[in-house]
Amino acid sequence: MITQQQFPKAPVDRFFLLIPALIVLAVLVFAFAVYAVRCAIGKPPQMGEVKHNEIFGLFFARFLVWLISPLERVLIGRVSANAITATSLALCAISGIAIADGRLANGAWIFAVAGILDVLDGRLARHAQQSSPAGALFDSVSDRWGELFVFGGASWFLHESPWMLAALAGLGGSMMVSYTRARAEALGVRGAMGFMQRAERIFLVTGGLFIAAWFELGDDDVAASVLGVSMLICGLTSSATAISRFVVAYRVLTARKAEPLVVLPAPKPPVVPTAAPPGAPARAIRSVGGVSQIR
Repeated sequence: MITQQQFPKAPVDRFFLLIPALIVLAVLVFAFAVYAVRCAIGKPPQMGEVKHNEIFGLFFARFLVWLISPLERVLIGRVSANAITATSLALCAISGIAIADGRLANGAWIFAVAGILDVLDGRLARHAQQSSPAGALFDSVSDRWGELFVFGGASWFLHESPWMLAALAGLGGSMMVSYTRARAEALGVRGAMGFMQRAERIFLVTGGLFIAAWFELGDDDVAASVLGVSMLICGLTSSATAISRFVVAYRVLTARKAEPLVVLPAPKPPVVPTAAPPGAPARAIRSVGGVSQIR
């Protein structure tokens, strides 16, 4: 709880917290208006193949990629995709530390930048023709560690509150979403369905951190509740996504008929020719059951 000396400071801190957010929001609104007008007049930006999910859809996914395309063009050929992935992971670790220390606004901004870099690394790898199984593994593992850092920081921030269980639920749900997909795809089943994927989790957690940071300047209990609610929503929806992926994959795998076992005939043992005396007919040695036979 805040004291009387802290009341005058809270509006000032909120002002400095709000101003960067308003600037970013104004840029986003202006850019979205330009993008929407271009799409409406039949001249949408040509972005090539763009990954999208069920909630934001292809329209918003293209908008995000178009928005960061200037940065993408600057980085192509100058910075490797693995370097971007490593930077995103480091920022997630810093964000988790900031959240654990109670600096929720800093943690939110840093996590948001890490999320943007997470979009960039894959596109840089494809455009620079640097895509590889090793890079895909590094990206996937880094994403899981990044979420572990952020949810771990939230758990520590809430460790004196029952809302810590919500943060742990968010952590567990996010891990199971990714694990279920990876395991299903390893068995030959597409596992990318569901509405709470990584982009949605970043958006939800970042939004919860910003709102909690606003209330933290006045009442820590309210801030903990706001962050806890966002963690709880993330945990429940992530768990639902993981379960839906499991059910779909399980049904597909159980519906598959076992392929008939084809028994191939045993190969004939090789015939080894032997040297014969001059004028004698050629003979060969055949091994049968480990015993050499001459014929």
